[in-house]
Amino acid sequence: MKIYTFREGPDNLGYLIHCEASGEAAVVDPGSATADRMGALGLPRLRLRYIIDTHRHSDHVSGNAAVQEAFGGEIVCSEAEAEGIPTASLMVRDRDVLQLGNIRLVFLITPGHTPGGMCIIADSEAIFTGDTLFIGDCGRTDLPGGSESELFESMQRLRQLPDSLTIYPGHDYGESQSDLLGNQKKRNKCLLADNLVAFSRL
Repeated sequence: MKIYTFREGPDNLGYLIHCEASGEAAVVDPGSATADRMGALGLPRLRLRYIIDTHRHSDHVSGNAAVQEAFGGEIVCSEAEAEGIPTASLMVRDRDVLQLGNIRLVFLITPGHTPGGMCIIADSEAIFTGDTLFIGDCGRTDLPGGSESELFESMQRLRQLPDSLTIYPGHDYGESQSDLLGNQKKRNKCLLADNLVAFSRL
């Protein structure tokens, strides 16, 4: 598995997950320049299977049309985000699995920033967290559809995942673009809050 990072604007991050053995790939949260950057990679046998949107906000779906026109691929989102992403043709539920060549993608529904925000675990090695979890912080809950209590529960769920997962967030807001989940469990205030009252004070 090879992961390519695409930076959009000052801090947005999108990703290409590439199965080098099969050539199959998936894009996570494409921005407006993602299609061009994918083409510049010059990957042989690239076959885009999925365009995955972790949530409905425009800065995470703005590249859907251009990527699909250039490379094909099915647009994927959670069932709860489908209303906000009308071009999606594949809706996933919690713990659904998609195969990407030899790579196993597991979807976790993690609401709070939006009603159907989700994270994607790739081969028990990487987790793409969108705007649910950042390095050193987490998503905001004061936008339409946000929920402080749901985001707190999502944090508790992420705390149960293996420390060895590498976090690939939707924005570069922290001291690094990615980090091990185990490190964030020790340092990230949003994961350290052990009750909703403490979480609401952050």
